[in-house]
Amino acid sequence: MGGIFKVAKQWGGVGFSASHIARRCELTVSRVQDYISGRVQAQRVELFERVADALRIPGQMLDLAPRHWEGDSGESNSATETLNGDGGSSVLRRDFMKLGVGLAATTIAGAPARTSGTRLGSSTVTELRDNMVRLRRLDDHLGGADTYQLYLTEVQKTAALLKNGNFSGETRRALLTLFGEQAQQAGWAAFDAGWNDDAKSLFERSFKAANEGGNPELAGNALCLRSYQLLSLGQAATDLTDKSLEVAARSAQPAVKSLLYQRGAWTYAVAGNAEQTAFALGQAEEALGDTRVPAEAPDWASWAHNQTELEIIAGRCWTELRRPLRAVPALESAMAKYDDSHARDKSLYLSWLADAYLDAGEVEHAATSLGRAFDLSSNVASARPQQRLGAVLDRFEDHKSVAGVADLLARRPANPVQVGR
Repeated sequence: MGGIFKVAKQWGGVGFSASHIARRCELTVSRVQDYISGRVQAQRVELFERVADALRIPGQMLDLAPRHWEGDSGESNSATETLNGDGGSSVLRRDFMKLGVGLAATTIAGAPARTSGTRLGSSTVTELRDNMVRLRRLDDHLGGADTYQLYLTEVQKTAALLKNGNFSGETRRALLTLFGEQAQQAGWAAFDAGWNDDAKSLFERSFKAANEGGNPELAGNALCLRSYQLLSLGQAATDLTDKSLEVAARSAQPAVKSLLYQRGAWTYAVAGNAEQTAFALGQAEEALGDTRVPAEAPDWASWAHNQTELEIIAGRCWTELRRPLRAVPALESAMAKYDDSHARDKSLYLSWLADAYLDAGEVEHAATSLGRAFDLSSNVASARPQQRLGAVLDRFEDHKSVAGVADLLARRPANPVQVGR
């Protein structure tokens, strides 16, 4: 349990000193220092819960039952949280969330899959899948440079089992599907960190495994992700999108249809095809409104199956197509509901809102939105916000006389920070 205190002290660089932790957890400073240094090992589950409660980390992030304070508007929904008792320093809620997922990662990453006997069965696949579901939540709050190695470890575990394990044909198919999901998540983290060679390799391995495992929907998502990556490199790979949407059209799972069509809409928008963009967005909306009760949605697809995500992708698409009258309302609606703890993604989405405002001639609103995006992205280990925000910032060079723009332009770093490995 000493690792909990090490992470609490070090995670995110937000100033969790030993005295802060001690005060919040009702421990002595010397005892916390003992835990951090490893001189004393804390073994009790109650102490783990005490740390979680003291730092207001939601129970689900640490595989605990919901905490007694969750749901209190003054606690869990507040935008900021006072770190110390004297009211001196406030820490954005996202930093607490970063700390929380860091603690969660120490409890679930790197542990070998448990097997009974020499033949692998469904329990092994279930254990690995549960790990991946929990680790996937890290992507909501951290950048790819933070999460890549955690995801890659899971890929390597499953690859070793596929190579050396003893299992039935059914278990092999389940492992291949799991490997496909894991490789997609690791590939996404690599892409987010700007490590494109790794991302390409993982997306291709995912596509192959999904097909071998008989999961065309997962294979279609691999095509979407590879297409996304190519867009960032200046290539509009609509051929991959066309293939993925053929899968979407055949899918009986609304969440899968919605996700694939949303991603397809973005590819078409970047390619400048408004008609195909509108079609894909319409199909995504139709899938979202499907009230039939299908089999449970796969975890990799369910995150996008909601109105807010559809508004975000629609706003981004219409911004890319220079249709601000469509883009601004969708993005404004989504950003009003989107929590700041999702710092990387919200900073990206606000950049598109700033772009749309500029197209509409609302320079002051655009500057406010981009300034907020800079605030949110300042402590995120991701290459994408920095690249995206810099590109939008270039558009303000012709508006230096507008209030707030000069200050915004001054935020451009002289030496852009590189996301290291």
